[in-house]
Amino acid sequence: MRPASDVERIAPPISDYALLSNCRGSALVSSDGSIDWACLPSFASPAVFARLLGPDAGHWSIRPAFAFDVVRTYIPGTLVLETEYRLSGATVRLTDALLMTPEPGTEEIGPDSPPTIIRVLECLEGSAVVDAELAPRPEYGLTRPFLLPAEGGLQSFGGSTAITVAWPESVDAPQSTVRSRFEISEGDKHAFAMQEFSPWVARPEPMTEDEILEALMGTTALWRAWSSNHTTRYEGPHRDEVERSALVLQALQYARTKAIVAAPTTSLPEARGGERNWDYRYAWVRDASMATSALAEAAHDFKAFGFFTFFVTSAAGRVNEGHDLQILYGIEGERYIPETTLDHLSGFAGSRPVRVGNGAFDQTQLDIFGHLLHAAWALWSTGREFGPHISRFLRDLADCAADRWSDPDYGIWEQRAGLQHTLFSKLMCWVALDRAVRMREAIGATEHAVERWAQGAADVREAIEKNGWSESLGAYSQAFGVDALDASALMLPLTGFVPVDDERMAATIRAIEVNLTDANGFVYRYRNADGLEGSEGTFAICTFWLVACQALAGRTEEARSLFRRVLGCANDVGLLSEELASDGAMLGNFPQALTHIGLLMAAFALEHRFDLMFPTGDSEAPGEQTNQIRS
Repeated sequence: MRPASDVERIAPPISDYALLSNCRGSALVSSDGSIDWACLPSFASPAVFARLLGPDAGHWSIRPAFAFDVVRTYIPGTLVLETEYRLSGATVRLTDALLMTPEPGTEEIGPDSPPTIIRVLECLEGSAVVDAELAPRPEYGLTRPFLLPAEGGLQSFGGSTAITVAWPESVDAPQSTVRSRFEISEGDKHAFAMQEFSPWVARPEPMTEDEILEALMGTTALWRAWSSNHTTRYEGPHRDEVERSALVLQALQYARTKAIVAAPTTSLPEARGGERNWDYRYAWVRDASMATSALAEAAHDFKAFGFFTFFVTSAAGRVNEGHDLQILYGIEGERYIPETTLDHLSGFAGSRPVRVGNGAFDQTQLDIFGHLLHAAWALWSTGREFGPHISRFLRDLADCAADRWSDPDYGIWEQRAGLQHTLFSKLMCWVALDRAVRMREAIGATEHAVERWAQGAADVREAIEKNGWSESLGAYSQAFGVDALDASALMLPLTGFVPVDDERMAATIRAIEVNLTDANGFVYRYRNADGLEGSEGTFAICTFWLVACQALAGRTEEARSLFRRVLGCANDVGLLSEELASDGAMLGNFPQALTHIGLLMAAFALEHRFDLMFPTGDSEAPGEQTNQIRS
């Protein structure tokens, strides 16, 4: 049973939260009905509720005043959350959503959904006493506005962000935290709504109960329409998890630009109490390119094309001028994303610093050439055609891969220990050249360019085979001349570089299974020093890569068993974080797009459907593509 009062509340684990999204902003709701994180109007906006990162940084809770149990679920096909509080002799349901509006004249999710949180409380049986507490703290808790009485609710005063709240209980005097206790009986319903706006414009009136209920119905219907209009082609035993992951990726899409954020949170630690705390509310080329391939495979290529177009637009004008291709962007395509710390916040479970922005934005990471060209190939394989400007961009990417593949970089994991000749970056430069050759006619490549790309791919292959193999490890290494294992080597067969049963590849998989996993079989990214203090958990997408490799190798039962163990770490509403501790506890930012992308990849691999992740055939492409899914 849950404690009777918010005062007794202990900060919950990451897994206790459920995501709300309107494909513009986001919020996280705990299982005891507290919104402890909300970024409105956009994913990257300063949080108005940030108790997730500090006890006094703002929250909005609605919960029974006496001990209760909880059962919660999303309404099928939606991100509308239903939380049932079960008490002695009573059942109360709280329904939460971010208001979402459609693209005019369509059933598609629109780009201009208003920054409004909807909460509807109803008593299903018996009667219960409920406590509601509202403590808005805009700008990550730096602002403590007054809440003033207004017709039908509350209005805030003070700071650069204002709110209007539909609140069923009257408030007599200005205060920074409003608390109400009321009784609700069977058939009763209370509707709350918080609208965020600029204090320098006309204040909206608090929404009426009828307006709130109508908005909730519209939001639910829009989510359901999206799900029914965009079904997956997956046919296997994990359809619920696949559909949930596709829905999570949609929820993390910023509808205005089609960017996908890596996660809706910042500074959730990779180890409790540690310093590995990063802001993931930005769009990574790598993540979205992997999402493009996974969603194209899952029959969501319409959405995948939106991600791809965002990066082509954001990166245009850089590559052909000799600049590095930036690895991450703001959700509006911004390129300058400086990293700062919020020293007034104690951090999740005391994990400091709390960071805003991401200093990796100007790192050199050469793997992204391959990610973008592979994404383009996946879309082209579904019948997409590219206009002249996109074709030019893709040719420029291939030229850059041919020119730059031999340079050192920081690698996929954005380590801060200096430049290396990372194996994964070499591999993805090979992917860039391989996919460019495959699409040669579609992107208008000249015969000279194709010959140059094919020769570059052959040179990269030779370098990897010569310098990427470590005799002391008996496996492919993290970087040339470095005797350290890295889970990214699992992508060698998944990109079509080598067959999964190649002698060296099979040895690498065995080495990772023995030396780079925990007792659950979950995979660490690496175990060597990386320039940061402390440790981290296993990395969920790396475990999904291992599942895919095992499935490809015909080790189906092992793969299914490992897949089920990872799924068993998802929370009660099907969400997964970036990393997992040895006890299965979630670590890192949450929910994590890359993890749900990995789930899609592994699920399709287990069902012998992975066509758009690695190509086969096409003898004119550089290198022999001999991967086949083994039964």
